[in-house]
Amino acid sequence: MKKDLLKLLDLTGQEINEILDMADQMKYSQKHGIPHDFLRGKTLAMIFEKNSTRTRVSFEVGMYQLGGHALFLSGKESQIGRGEPVEDTARVLSRYCDGIMIRTFAQEEVEELAKHASIPVVNGLTDFCHPCQVLADLMTVREKMTRLEGLKLAFIGDGNNMANSLIVGGLKCGMDVSVACPEGYDPDPRVLDFAKSVTGPKFELVRKPADAVADADVVVTDVWASMGQEGEREARKKAFAGYCVDAELMKLTHPGCMVQHCLPAHKGEEITGEVFEAHADEIFEEAENRLHAQKAVLYLLMRG
Repeated sequence: MKKDLLKLLDLTGQEINEILDMADQMKYSQKHGIPHDFLRGKTLAMIFEKNSTRTRVSFEVGMYQLGGHALFLSGKESQIGRGEPVEDTARVLSRYCDGIMIRTFAQEEVEELAKHASIPVVNGLTDFCHPCQVLADLMTVREKMTRLEGLKLAFIGDGNNMANSLIVGGLKCGMDVSVACPEGYDPDPRVLDFAKSVTGPKFELVRKPADAVADADVVVTDVWASMGQEGEREARKKAFAGYCVDAELMKLTHPGCMVQHCLPAHKGEEITGEVFEAHADEIFEEAENRLHAQKAVLYLLMRG
C-alpha cells in the first residue's frame, strides 16, 4: 500500500483485496480472543470537522484493540477549525503522533494534509469519497457471497461520496456496477471518467431504479441529504421520489440479493422499514466491519 489512504482511486484492485484479506484476519483474531496488539505504543490523531458515530467509535476502539491510542480532535475546538493552515497542522501532528485520520468536507484538505504530513493519513470521509465505508461494504459482500468478481452491485440514490467510492471499489474488484440517480445528482465527473476507462467489468448510469437493480446481487442505498445538505432536504425529497428501495424493487434482483446501507437510515425515504429489517443482519454486519476494515488499514499503514 501507499503510505496514505486518501481515496480508492489511488489503490489497485490487488491492494484493495489485500486490505480485505487483512480485515478478515483482524475479525477472526478479535472473535477468537487472539492477541493482535500490533500497534502497541502508537498514537492516532483523529480530526473531526464532520460529526460521526460509527467513524469515531470504530477508529477509537480499533486503535485500542491494536494496542495503540486514539486522540479525538474536534474541528470546533482545535486550531485547524480556527484558521491554522492545514500544512502547519500536518507538520505539528507528525511530530506528536504516528498517524492521522480526518473526517471533513473537502477532499482537497485531506490531500493537502497528506502532502505535508510525514506520517500516514487516512480519509475518514469527505464530500468526494468514503473509502473506509466502502472497504467495509466490500468485506461484507465477500463474506456473504464468497467473492466479488463477477457480481453485480446496484446503487440507488444520490451520486454522493458513497456512490463515488462504490463505483471505484466495485469496478476495481471486478464487479459490474449500475447506478440510478436523478438528473442533476450524478456521481463526480472524475469517477465517471474512471468508470469509462475500465475494461472488463461493466458500468452503467441510469435514471430508473428498476433498470439498475435488474439481476443485482447487491443493492446499496444512502440518505438523500448528506451531512451539510440539510437545507436541501425538501428539494431532494421531491427529486428522489421513486428512488426508495422497497419490496417491489427487490423482486427484480437476483435471488439471494443482499442490501447494504452505510447508516444512519431514514426509513420510509431511501429504504422501507420492511426491506431494512429483512436485511438488518447484513446491514449491521457491514457496520461492524467498519471496525475490522479500518484496523486492517491502520495496521498496514502504521506498522513500520
